[in-house]
Amino acid sequence: MVTGQTFTRIDQSIAMGALFTAYHLGAKAIVALTDSGSMALWMSRHRVRIPIYALTPKIGTQRKMALYRNVRPMLMDTSAHRDEALAQAEGHLKRQGVVETGDVYAITCGEPMGAPGGTNMLKICRVG
Repeated sequence: MVTGQTFTRIDQSIAMGALFTAYHLGAKAIVALTDSGSMALWMSRHRVRIPIYALTPKIGTQRKMALYRNVRPMLMDTSAHRDEALAQAEGHLKRQGVVETGDVYAITCGEPMGAPGGTNMLKICRVG
């Protein structure tokens, strides 16, 4: 994990915060809701042992992210409302067997939803 590095972009800082926090909490997964795939790319550049699940509504982005280290891209349509999108993501991951009740995971997204390069939120969740 890189320390002592300075970031000038909010999305880069969120990516590093997700990696750091998930590692220290022993999270089961890191989840990125992404349209462009840039958040998954930032996180894939650092060696972490926690799988990164990148959820996108765009097939082209899903295919591109398949080349990123430690990223498991998944196609998923999400709501334009943040709280609904977060709930949809957790449900999707539960159905896929990625997380189960009691697991902790980190999730990132941008607000407003659907604005590429706008990731500005990190949330730590426990699966209910």
